[in-house]
Amino acid sequence: MENALLYVIAALGISIIINIFLKKIGVSQIIGYILTGTIIVYAFDLRDAGNSHTLEMIGEFGIVFLMFTIGLEISLAKMGTMKKEIFGNGLMQVSFTTIVVYLIAHYGFAIEVKTSVIIALAFSLSSTAVVLSYLKSSKEIYKPYGQLSTGILVFQDIAVIPILILIGFLTTEGHDSLFDIVTNTLISAVMVIGLLFVVGKKLMTWLLHFSADSGVDELFMGSVLFIVVAASLLAHFMGFTYSLGAFVAGMIIAETKYHHKVEADIAPFKDLLLGTFFVVVGMKVDVAIFIDKFFLIIGIFVAVFIVKSIIMYFMLRITSTHRRSLKTALALSQVGEFSFVIFALAGMGGLLENELSQLLVLVVIFSMMVTPFFITRIGMIVEKLSGRKDVEADMSALQTIKNHVVVCGYSVVGKFVAQHLDELDAPYIVIDNSLKHVKEALNDGLEAYLGDASKKSILDAIHVENAAAVIVTLDNIDKKRLICEAILKHTKDVNLVVKVISLEDKEKLADLDINVVVDGKVEVARVLVERMITCQLKYN
Repeated sequence: MENALLYVIAALGISIIINIFLKKIGVSQIIGYILTGTIIVYAFDLRDAGNSHTLEMIGEFGIVFLMFTIGLEISLAKMGTMKKEIFGNGLMQVSFTTIVVYLIAHYGFAIEVKTSVIIALAFSLSSTAVVLSYLKSSKEIYKPYGQLSTGILVFQDIAVIPILILIGFLTTEGHDSLFDIVTNTLISAVMVIGLLFVVGKKLMTWLLHFSADSGVDELFMGSVLFIVVAASLLAHFMGFTYSLGAFVAGMIIAETKYHHKVEADIAPFKDLLLGTFFVVVGMKVDVAIFIDKFFLIIGIFVAVFIVKSIIMYFMLRITSTHRRSLKTALALSQVGEFSFVIFALAGMGGLLENELSQLLVLVVIFSMMVTPFFITRIGMIVEKLSGRKDVEADMSALQTIKNHVVVCGYSVVGKFVAQHLDELDAPYIVIDNSLKHVKEALNDGLEAYLGDASKKSILDAIHVENAAAVIVTLDNIDKKRLICEAILKHTKDVNLVVKVISLEDKEKLADLDINVVVDGKVEVARVLVERMITCQLKYN
């Protein structure tokens, strides 16, 4: 017990020191956690602990809580609107990548059929933990390419289930027929989803309602943890992954009024357990093999990176823009953490040789170590490749922005507002739903973003709650009202300044708690009188 506490304290201390340093140079803390795991293993000679089932279970619950928060973002209604991204693009990506990698492995490197299938399926998956952590923290999950990436990642996580079933079928040596396995799996899936959506939804809503009414934060937090773990255990008991149950539980809670409170309360647990997951990943690094096979590992990684990027780009290019397709392809070009599970099960089932399994695990680890460096620079890379400014510019720079002015609309009035703000040297950003206006603002050297300011996701991304003021310059009264309602619903602590062009407009906004309503005609009359006063009066 004393040794265990020593290892935990050492891991905490090392991770804190490393991540403080990495933060200063702008490197993801994921790298810090992986390095911590490797250092702990070699410092305390814990190489066997890296394969500890208990540690892997603890680490896996980092993915569980991450999938739960993703479920909170993707309600049933939203999944319906994202069916093209999830079931269209996701299915094509996994299928095409698997086929191409299989052909390369089997015919290019003469690897046997079963092994080639396992490698192809594992390499078709991307890193949910790394990519979605970045997309959520940078608010890019709300952008078009973030939505595309999220949809494909959700399908990949769902695809893990049949992949694991296939591995089980390949290792059973014919004891169960494929038909029986598929039938039992479908029955189990219906039972899990039925229990969670029919019975679980009522229980979850009831539990959250009474724990929230109690006014005791600990009870509410305990209820959330119980829901996540119970849903995960139910899914695992029925033969699925823990994360699938958590994902479904998140989707259910997304339909309730407790959605935002649950997401805020669960964040510390998710981040802590996700950090543990990456520490466990670091503990699996065999430095000797890594050094010996360094160039081979890099070669395999680069080959997978190029193949996945090309396949995904051309697949997405059918229905999406060049820039969006390229950003999504680059974001999902790495190998995912679920590949560990696939390689481990395949190795235990005799489908992979031990040396090959070790090599592939190191490729996955190297991929996950490189990705945090790379993914934060995708916007810059795409911008340089395209040779022009991205109208869906990287919003990660807005994470810490405060006391800024948000200018909604960059038509005639918006341009004059920006000029006056420049004269005052006030920090501001422009948000407009018109591609033409955003391009004009970018060409004028302004910080501008394409988005609908009446959408909560955009208000989250531009951190309107931290803004000093929001100036709405639009002419369309219906759109103007939608934006004002969304902002006032989002936060009451911002100065909302709205331009109106008629008495009718003012009346339509009268019931809203707007700080300042500027009537264009009244202001023109006032300025006319002010200018008259400054003139020299003429006498006969």
